[in-house]
Amino acid sequence: MKNLLYVLVALIFAGCSSNTEEKKEEKKPNIIIIMADDLGYSDIGCYGGEINTPNLDGLAAGGVRFTQFHNAARCCPTRASLLTGKYPHQVGLDRNGQTLSRNAATIAEVLKTNGYHTGMAGKWHLSRTKALPDKEEQLLWLSHRKDTGIFAPPESYPSNRGFEEHWGVIWGVVDYYDPFSLVHNEKEIKNVPDDFYITDFITDKSIEMVDSYSKDDKPFFLYVAHTAPHWPLHALPEDIKKYKGVYDEGWDKLRENRYKGLIEQGIVDPAIAPLAPNESGKLWTDCENKAWEARHMEAHAAMVDRLDQGIGRLIQKLKETGEYDNTVILFLADNGASPERGYQPGFDRPGHNREGKEIDYNTFERPGSELTWGYLGVAWAGAINAPFRYWKKESFEGGNCTPFIVHWPTGLKGKENTINQGVGHVIDILPTCLELAEAEYPSMINNLETSQIEGKSILPLLKGEISTTHDTLFWEHEGGRALRIGDWKISALSGGEWELFNMAADRTENNNLAKEMPEKVNEMEAVWQKEYQRIFPAKN
Repeated sequence: MKNLLYVLVALIFAGCSSNTEEKKEEKKPNIIIIMADDLGYSDIGCYGGEINTPNLDGLAAGGVRFTQFHNAARCCPTRASLLTGKYPHQVGLDRNGQTLSRNAATIAEVLKTNGYHTGMAGKWHLSRTKALPDKEEQLLWLSHRKDTGIFAPPESYPSNRGFEEHWGVIWGVVDYYDPFSLVHNEKEIKNVPDDFYITDFITDKSIEMVDSYSKDDKPFFLYVAHTAPHWPLHALPEDIKKYKGVYDEGWDKLRENRYKGLIEQGIVDPAIAPLAPNESGKLWTDCENKAWEARHMEAHAAMVDRLDQGIGRLIQKLKETGEYDNTVILFLADNGASPERGYQPGFDRPGHNREGKEIDYNTFERPGSELTWGYLGVAWAGAINAPFRYWKKESFEGGNCTPFIVHWPTGLKGKENTINQGVGHVIDILPTCLELAEAEYPSMINNLETSQIEGKSILPLLKGEISTTHDTLFWEHEGGRALRIGDWKISALSGGEWELFNMAADRTENNNLAKEMPEKVNEMEAVWQKEYQRIFPAKN
């Protein structure tokens, strides 16, 4: 009798254990999207760069790297497309500094209603950023010496677009040590500690949310939107120190080294992707202030390094909480490296810090500290976007092709350390999240009717079932434009003529076939015009 009782108890516990394991297996995956800001295509180690990024390299080693994943070539448009699965023109973001349309459901809005925790840390940049009428008042506001109460319409903030928690900035450009428009949900964070650095703040808040969300059975969606390495070049001294002298040979040598690294990493096939020219046209031999220029790149590298350190801390928290294996991590950039330089105080750039000390835009010896406001510039941007032409804002590959890493231990077994040559677009991220969460896109959001999403899930692309998510892809931003149909792509600068490329044979847009094949250009331009009229009827 006693033995029979033991058997019954064992069977009951076995049944409970089996049910528990089954429940655990059935839990939907967590999803983390990590966005870098103005990252060069070849900045990180696993994409050919010399910057120390062991944590991103580790995600790549355990996951999949894409070589032809695209964004919308500029920060606001890309962020709008990522969150909504639509082209930016369809959701109010044909240009920067506007408000995301309320009739387009965000990933957070959809997943929140489908049993997910939803959190965000970092840069929003999807609320209308409107300057004060008086420039001097604006500069006081930017330096925390004038209080207006709000930074944009609060109903447009992340906490009112599906995120349970948001710790970060509403505007797009900030002082890394004392950022303008820093909020927790709708509440302004008026003061920060002396050792504040926004990259670390974004990491810290991401970790806190993972810690909190892992305490119950609900899966979570976390959007980690870094400001790094967007200008100003604000970097910590201990990080800058690691790169002292690394860039003394200049941008020409760096571009060559990056190209070799891309080939070694298997990202680039030199047979179809020769190194494109640096469109800046600047030669290092002609540079008159080499040491000063090299320090800019040292600061940029330090900012990327610190971002990677934070990703390492976030990964460690996922492991500590037992969430790592069932978390899908997507890493990408909003556009190519920034060629910008020379902007003076105004609109989103302060002239002084909180204490009234003047910020140096021109004569600093080394960028990095709060009282400097440095920019990477066109020559370095051209170097770190190797192997491509052009940079941020442009619809050539240097502007709209991003590093893209997908890591998911549970769901990508057998795909570790692989390179995917398939073609995808940031509009595909929302439908991918919906498929992972087994969620449907709603017909209504915020009491408004929604329209059909443009994107498609990348899961078939990851499985090798398809080679592209779309037959046709469209770009337009401030006059710059492009269209891809299969292996054919037309690209143009704002006000410029169309250039034609066969991407299967000319991945780096080196061989312009427009004069040889004018009929092909005309055919594709007609499709571009049709797409523009469909996607952006307000302008037609």
